[in-house]
This record gives sequence, C-alpha cells and structure tokens, in this order.
Amino acid sequence: MILNQRLTAVSKYITGDVLADIGSDHAYLPIYAIENELCTSAIAGEVVKGPYQAALDNVKKYSMQNRIDVKLGDGLNVLEKTNNVNTITICGMGGPLIAEILQNGKEKLMNQPRLALQSNIQTSTLRRTLMQLDYHIIDEEIMEEKGHIYEIVIAEYGHKELKEVELKFGPILMNSKSALFIKKWNRELEALKNIQSHLDKNKHQSRLEEINHEIKLIQEVLS
Repeated sequence: MILNQRLTAVSKYITGDVLADIGSDHAYLPIYAIENELCTSAIAGEVVKGPYQAALDNVKKYSMQNRIDVKLGDGLNVLEKTNNVNTITICGMGGPLIAEILQNGKEKLMNQPRLALQSNIQTSTLRRTLMQLDYHIIDEEIMEEKGHIYEIVIAEYGHKELKEVELKFGPILMNSKSALFIKKWNRELEALKNIQSHLDKNKHQSRLEEINHEIKLIQEVLS
C-alpha cells in the first residue's frame, strides 16, 4: 500500500496496538499501518456508504478482515469503550468538522488516546477544541500537496493553555516559521488585504475592525 504524502506524514505518529481511523475513506491508512507494523489492529470508521463499501473491499483485497474492523457510523460513534484505542486519526477534513467530531464523541476519549489530525482549513478552531477537551499539542507539521497547504496536529491528553496567537498559528509551527508557514500566511495576508480594499468604512465597520486585527496579527508573526 502506497499512501499520499499527507497520510504518510500522519502515519509516523501512530502509537500503541489499536488504531481508529475516522473518515477512513478506502481504509488506506489502517492497511498501511498494519502492513508496516505501526499497530496490530484497527477500526476504520466511515459515515458515507460508498467509501464504507470501498473500505470493506480494500480490507478484503489485502486479506485483513481479521485485523481491520470496518464500521459504518458517524464520527466516534463507531467506537466502543471496550475498544481500547491508542491512536485516533482524522484526516482530510476542515478544522471545524474535526473539532465537531471530537466534541460530539468526547466520551469515547476516556482512554485518553493520542490524536493525529490533518486539517485542510481553519486549524485554529481545532486547536481551541483540543484545549477545551484537555488535550495539548505535542507536534505540528505543515505541508503542501497539489498546490494545497495542510496542517497536521498531534495531541495527547493533558491540559495546556494556549494564547490567541498560538491557537491561530500553531504553537510549534509559529516557532519554527518554515518557508511553507511563511508562504501560507503571506497568502492569507494578501487575501485579507484584498477583502479590506473592497469594504466600505461606513457600512462594514465591525468587519473592517476584525480584518485589521487579523492583518496586524499575521504581520507581527511574520516579522
């Protein structure tokens, strides 16, 4: 099994015997994880019938029916408290959707599994939810694939307060300030300045204040 760049990056953070991959699509990540001995068994959860069927077919193709349990269900509802999951992966979604899945299924985090999350947009919402769920960020990555920039957030149980600037930019990403991080936020800056130039000072005062605040934050972090 060959994974794309994003899922390969996420796979490095799988720990323990049991993986739960939520929104598993074709079950690529669980199959890869077992093939490469990153875990011994996995649950592949999928809410959409088409990808669920594709996951079932793939698991059968790789003869992993006794190692991967493919389940149809919404978010963390596919998990039982007896599953003793060590790592939960949720990839290829927006930050707000991943945050909603975690918030709605928080009672399934009783075993305090590691969370390996790959967000397409608005990762700040996800970081805020992790903090509310008493999870702290132990690692972050930023990567580009096919012109899109993605962020990976790895969190473990234990509370840590984050400042507004850390929630927005990522406590680890903003410290390392990679070329890709700078590219992403310069892109955001241009988009905000473009919106700013089209707003009327009298009609859109509160929106302008928001945008000016965002621009100031980005400029401070990039400087």
